[in-house]
Amino acid sequence: MRRDETVQAVMSRDPITVGAGTPFKDIATLLATNAISAVPVVDPTGAPIGVVSEADLVAKARYQDHPDPPSRFAAPRRRRDWEKAQALTAAELMTPDPVVIGADAPLPQAARELVKAGVRRLLVVDDTGRLVGIVARRDLLRPFARDDEQILDDVRGEVLDRALWLEPSAIQVEVTDGVVTLTGRLQRRSQAEIAARLSHAVPGVVAVRDGLSYELDDIDADLGTSNLLH
Repeated sequence: MRRDETVQAVMSRDPITVGAGTPFKDIATLLATNAISAVPVVDPTGAPIGVVSEADLVAKARYQDHPDPPSRFAAPRRRRDWEKAQALTAAELMTPDPVVIGADAPLPQAARELVKAGVRRLLVVDDTGRLVGIVARRDLLRPFARDDEQILDDVRGEVLDRALWLEPSAIQVEVTDGVVTLTGRLQRRSQAEIAARLSHAVPGVVAVRDGLSYELDDIDADLGTSNLLH
C-alpha cells in the first residue's frame, strides 16, 4: 500500500500533549493559544492515556457561579458534569482509554473507526504504542482535494497498467471533479469489475461511472467468483 493511502499521509505530526498532572489552567491556556479543541494526555513513555477536550473544561465554567453540588435527585449526567467541574488536573479531566490507530492503517479504516467510536479524532501510535500524531475528521477529506490529473495518472498507472496489465488503449478514462468514468470493452467480466473496484479505491476518487463492457462472463452468478479460479 502506498504511503499516500495511509493515516501517516494526512495526520498532524508531533502533537501538543500534556501529562496526567498538568493543571487545569495550563491546559486551558494551551487550547486557547494554539487554537486546538483537545489535547492528548500521555504517560512518561509517550503513550496516550486520555484526551482532554474543550467540553471537559467548559464544565467548570458552567458551575462557576453556583458551585454547590446538585441534589441527589439530579440526573446522573448533571452529577457527572459537576464532578468534572471540580477537576484540577488532566488526570481528573480527561476521557480515558482514547481510540488509537496505527500510522500505516488505510484511510478508509480510519474513517470507519471515527464513525464507530463517535469521536472527532484518532490518536496515532507507532509500533511501541508511543503517540506520533493525530488524525481528525477534516484530515480524511484532504485526499479529495487532489487534482483530476493526479487521479487520472493513478487510475492509468496503478490500476490499468500495474494491477491489470492492460494496454493503454483498452480502457478510456476521464476524470471530472473527482468522478472517474471508465469506458471500453475488455475480454472478461472479472477484469471490468476489478478495474472499477480498484479505481474507486484511488485516493481522491469521489465516484466511478462504470461504462465497461466485456466479451466473456467468467463470473459465477451465484457465488460472485470467477470461474477461472476453479
